[in-house]
Amino acid sequence: MLKRLEDLQADTLAELEALTTMDELRTLRSRVLKGEITEILRSIGSLPPEERPAVGQLGNEVRQTLEAAFAEREEQIKAEELARELEEGAIDVTLPGRPVQTGRLHPATRTLREVINIWREMGFQVYLSRDVEDDDTNFTLLNIPQHHPARDMWDTFYTTRDGVILRTHTSPGQIHAMREYAPEPIRVILPGMVYRYEQVDATHEMQFNQVEGLVVGRNIRMSDLKGTMIAFAHRMYGPERRVRFRCSHFPFTEPSVEIDIEGDNGWLEIAGAGMVHPVVLKNGGYDPREYSGFAFGMGPERVTLLKHSIEDIRYFWQNDLRFLEQF
Repeated sequence: MLKRLEDLQADTLAELEALTTMDELRTLRSRVLKGEITEILRSIGSLPPEERPAVGQLGNEVRQTLEAAFAEREEQIKAEELARELEEGAIDVTLPGRPVQTGRLHPATRTLREVINIWREMGFQVYLSRDVEDDDTNFTLLNIPQHHPARDMWDTFYTTRDGVILRTHTSPGQIHAMREYAPEPIRVILPGMVYRYEQVDATHEMQFNQVEGLVVGRNIRMSDLKGTMIAFAHRMYGPERRVRFRCSHFPFTEPSVEIDIEGDNGWLEIAGAGMVHPVVLKNGGYDPREYSGFAFGMGPERVTLLKHSIEDIRYFWQNDLRFLEQF
């Protein structure tokens, strides 16, 4: 038995030196330390009493020696594998660098920025308002009281908190802006995302951008509104584009119009507008007997549809690279 232990130690140490991978080392460790050594130590009880102490002592010494040898060889193999990986994965700094594909702005974002820049050039200040509104500011203060039939135009997302909603249009920003600046004249645009619980189709989405515009001052007339919107349309689409005004109705403007641009496939509405209703002016802190104003609201996604002859607004939110990479 002593000879078997001595031979097992010598053979195992020789095999350890020849190993090159961690898998081979684990296999050998399992066979020797968990197999043969354990088997020998368990069989000591079957030996003559006088042989047991020597075999037990040598068995423990061999196990300790081999455990230390396995640990040392394991560190060596790890170091060799790491060195080999570093050598194989070395970067040749003399090679030309791989070009990194740069991202692009979303087409709706590009149009939104273009719209904002045009209004800035025309003297409008950007005013940002919140996405989450209360019912009063979103409806009541804009001359849309409870149970008013006009509320059906905006399919509203309500929250679990009473009276708190996702804004259905950027028009409530008019109230915030007027109350901040009244009684001074103002000329602002209010860009932002709006949310409506609508049936999604080629021209409607549940969330989309809007750019609200508001001008309040003394002696503001309908002709100012028309001239301003025509100037914007010609800057956005070119001076050859025809602009059409159609009578409409919005509770917060009186009179109200819808504004169309002639495109390749006919007329497309780009904005709703009108003279600010006296009730809205009063709720904003202005005396309607002394002040007047006009407001408009437009959707950059629809502007993008017209500008690039895109047929379906749903392309904007589907994250299809085949569509987005065209821009």
